[in-house]
Amino acid sequence: MSSAGKWSDNPALNPRIQAALRRGKVKLQGFHSALMSHTLSKLSIEVLCSNMTFDPSALLLTPAVTLSSGCSSIDRLLRGGLPVGGVTELFGPSAVGKTQLALQFCLSVQYPPEHGGLDSGAVYVCTEDMFPSRRLQQLISEQSVLRSDVPLSLTPKSLSDRVFVEHAADLPSLLSCLTRRVVLLLSRGLVRLVVVDSVAALFRSEFEASDWLQRHQQLLAVSSALRRISRQFNAPVLCINQVRPRPGPEPGLDPAVPLFSPAPSSFGPALGLAWSNQLTVRLMMRREEGLLVRGDQSSTPRSLQVNFASHLPSADQSQGSTASSGQSQGCVIIGVWREGLRGEDQSQQREMDQSGASV
Repeated sequence: MSSAGKWSDNPALNPRIQAALRRGKVKLQGFHSALMSHTLSKLSIEVLCSNMTFDPSALLLTPAVTLSSGCSSIDRLLRGGLPVGGVTELFGPSAVGKTQLALQFCLSVQYPPEHGGLDSGAVYVCTEDMFPSRRLQQLISEQSVLRSDVPLSLTPKSLSDRVFVEHAADLPSLLSCLTRRVVLLLSRGLVRLVVVDSVAALFRSEFEASDWLQRHQQLLAVSSALRRISRQFNAPVLCINQVRPRPGPEPGLDPAVPLFSPAPSSFGPALGLAWSNQLTVRLMMRREEGLLVRGDQSSTPRSLQVNFASHLPSADQSQGSTASSGQSQGCVIIGVWREGLRGEDQSQQREMDQSGASV
């Protein structure tokens, strides 16, 4: 009996699936009978195919590979880290810590997979500022503090040598960089992480409001190149984005917004909906009130929030569920320290402004 006949006669299958298998001459290869029966019985749409090979592995979910940030709090928020094979955007106001987190990923990617890395390098594409080499060297010198969980023998050597830096001053240069030099580094196995800092800078400087069509075409060209890189080389892509003002209702003045609800964000990501549709994950970072103190260091607290992601709960969905550790399902409070960005934990003292609160 042919493969199609064998499975099309299975009474456990949806009748529409049985008919499609008989009509389509589908070949099912290399799977155990029980597994194949279970998989096909869960498929409730008609398979429209003719004289083609059907790979059942396309129906099975495989564990996602992620790139660790080196901080357990951030990794818990992201369920392991940056998704490999997708484009992640990190947006927020200037000097909030976006570039520092990107540098942290550039070092983390060099660790072995058992410690959250991909055992490869990173390429960092700068479009507006000079590469922060001094901060990178400081992060490298403090790796033993940030990555205290990694034995010294497994800590990568010469971390700075595996961070490749590119500069793009205009959009043609950026596209050339992404489609040629970055692809060359990926194809040779020298890098597995691509960072663009920032993706919005060139679009804001090169186009007027009347050039919206050309801007849209260029934006799609850049986003397509980034997605192609991510899919072809199974590499995480991290894009730093700027912000734009976003006026919103004020608590107490709009009946839909309760008086004591958190103030809505006064900014949103740049580049609009066309860019948003190209993303796998969108993260937002912003400053919060108060002060984090740890030893001889202090930091203004930042919140890192999941704006959207198909596999992660967003901050909006988990609003009001923040735990005592400073983390909710869609948000984590972090500080900027000498060794990098780390989440608040019980060993840190958080002195928050309590104006109007009773003592």
